[in-house]
Amino acid sequence: MKISFLPTRVMYTLQVSFCILLIVTSCKRKPLNYITYYNRVNEIDSIYRFERDTLEAITQYKKLFEEYPPKNQERIKEFETYIMLSDQYHKDFGGKKTLYKLVPLIAPYEGDYKDYLPIFKKYGIDSVEVKKEIADWKKNLNKRLIDSFSIAMIRDQEKRHVDTAVQAKNVRKNAELLLWTFKNYGFPSVQKIGTMPMHSLLTHMNESKKYYPTFKTKLIEYVKSGDCPPLSYAMMFDSYHVNVEKGNTIYGYNGFNSVMDSVQVNRNRKSIGLPSLKHSARIRKDLMAKLKKEH
Repeated sequence: MKISFLPTRVMYTLQVSFCILLIVTSCKRKPLNYITYYNRVNEIDSIYRFERDTLEAITQYKKLFEEYPPKNQERIKEFETYIMLSDQYHKDFGGKKTLYKLVPLIAPYEGDYKDYLPIFKKYGIDSVEVKKEIADWKKNLNKRLIDSFSIAMIRDQEKRHVDTAVQAKNVRKNAELLLWTFKNYGFPSVQKIGTMPMHSLLTHMNESKKYYPTFKTKLIEYVKSGDCPPLSYAMMFDSYHVNVEKGNTIYGYNGFNSVMDSVQVNRNRKSIGLPSLKHSARIRKDLMAKLKKEH
């Protein structure tokens, strides 16, 4: 029996077509949505904080960090929690390789790295290496933006609640700086400029009738990309909605006493990746207890 094969030219065409299909498919892959990430973190944190199922929390965190580059949010500190719990329960978290991913997440907070030296040392990373990694991280910050936003932070507080004309002028200047930054560098995140009171600066953008609609649109995009913390967006939005539009709080941050429907507020919070009101209260309570114990 004679076996017939496709002509070489046809085979080559099929192979090229298949390669092109793979390239097109990969290019069309949707970018990661960090609102989904934040909500999964909140779910896992609830498993750990409320249900006390540490092993399940470790398992779920491991799956999450295989899918998303980790964040280490200010109060939940999900990546740090995953590493510490995994080490405590003798679970494989990736050792030295994973610890190197933690360094840029703690680098913005001066001196905090000292709290992590024992676990770094345990996995073969000494203090000299940690300091070097942090120094390298600092070198990669955007010096131009740091200078610009250092000035903006001072300007933001200049004669605030004292001279409305100066205050309005400063809000306009800072709004224009932010929009210029968005266009040229993206969101001025901690990984670009280090720690600054960005929550406060963004909240004051509610005073700009001209630019607020743009901020409202742009910031939610940056929340999705993981560059802007959901808290920053929520505080700005609530500040405008409560103080300018005289409405009820949407996310529970401004005019907390005006929370009329906690169920709806919790839905709103989840829509941008924030934990529920009850969950947030528990996080604050646990944090205060920890700080009290340390001091």
